[in-house]
Amino acid sequence: MRAIILAGGEGTRLRPYTYSLPKPLMPIGGEMPILEIIIKQLINNKFHRATIALNYKARIIKAFLENGEKWGLKIDYSLEKKLLGTVGPLTLIEDLPENFLVMNGDLLTDLNYKEIYKWHVDNDSDITVGTFRRKTKLDFGVIKYSENLDIYDFKEKPIDFYNVSIGIYVLKKHVIENLPKNEPCGFDQLIKDAINKKLKIKAYPHSSFWLDIGQDDDYQKANEYYMKNRQIFNI
Repeated sequence: MRAIILAGGEGTRLRPYTYSLPKPLMPIGGEMPILEIIIKQLINNKFHRATIALNYKARIIKAFLENGEKWGLKIDYSLEKKLLGTVGPLTLIEDLPENFLVMNGDLLTDLNYKEIYKWHVDNDSDITVGTFRRKTKLDFGVIKYSENLDIYDFKEKPIDFYNVSIGIYVLKKHVIENLPKNEPCGFDQLIKDAINKKLKIKAYPHSSFWLDIGQDDDYQKANEYYMKNRQIFNI
């Protein structure tokens, strides 16, 4: 099994931290970078190779990971010379296997990567999308009114639930084979195109723990949760 880790973003929402460090090397729990946690989880989930898609501060990440020998995982790199979004970097990798895991390099989760990969293969899916049910609270009272401005409903600070993409996917190679090489493309565009083409796209709900550390509040939550629950992360 092979994983592609997207680690080329500038991490603008985590500045000023990311002025000096790329986001995937931000430390979690004062113990290790989040990217190292991901690498160890992949190894414990029986992955044998990871390709790191790089751009911003690529040399720092390469210097830290090297070839993966210190962890027992083969690590190589794909370098984008311009920002290509979340799917565009995949077009630069020429030796992709028939099925492969793709994930963002800034995620803290206890999801079992082997299980989502196996579930994708067993279901013969073209695309499998990891999902998480997230609560969103609006800090305003919401008014609903008709065309003639008669108010018929009021909700004070409503709470809604959404199934969100968690930045973890399993793809079949053919899904990206016809994409323009070295051109920007995001997973939102890929999924919409796949829906139009009637490809088999499956959701893989995860209900335990997941956080994207892209914002300072979530980064702090990830640190706190990791320090209290380190044992659940399979490292």
